[in-house]
Amino acid sequence: MKPLSSFFLPLSLFLSLFSLTFHGSTGQTLIQNTCKSCSKDDPNIKYGFCTSSLQAAPASQCATLRGLGMISIRLIRYNVTDTRCHVKILLKDKNLDPYVRRCLEDCFELYSDTIASIKLAMKSYNTKKFYDANIQISSIMDAATTCEDGFKEKDGVVSPLTKRNEITFQLSAMALSVMNLIKNNNG
Repeated sequence: MKPLSSFFLPLSLFLSLFSLTFHGSTGQTLIQNTCKSCSKDDPNIKYGFCTSSLQAAPASQCATLRGLGMISIRLIRYNVTDTRCHVKILLKDKNLDPYVRRCLEDCFELYSDTIASIKLAMKSYNTKKFYDANIQISSIMDAATTCEDGFKEKDGVVSPLTKRNEITFQLSAMALSVMNLIKNNNG
């Protein structure tokens, strides 16, 4: 007769793997359902962008809806910090058109302000002050739009930040939409 431990070891390995697989698919389903709802409710949110952004984030596979909200806010923080850095690098070019330089300087200032706003939004979100977090994240959307619009004021000028501004806007829209889902689910 075989010892009982030879039965339990394979069983426990199987259950562990089954649990990990099931838990991962649950996270995947939450991301897909969240993004489906967000993209349905807001034309500014593209389903593919939403799912790929959230799935790429660490710990998203085991996050709750509230966790996905914080992840989406962190994504904004990484994005605005990186965009500000990118603008700083662009401003080092001595051959920039003077109008483009002024626009980039405005964008640098706008994105500098967004860093403080996103930090406040994170604090507000963590304390379930969703109204305050909403205002702070909305100001980030406004900053991205204002930055982009500055380049459009002069014919023939192409913004070097269009894609980055669009991503900032869409990540912000995602965070607002997720917060709205959380509020509707009694937070």
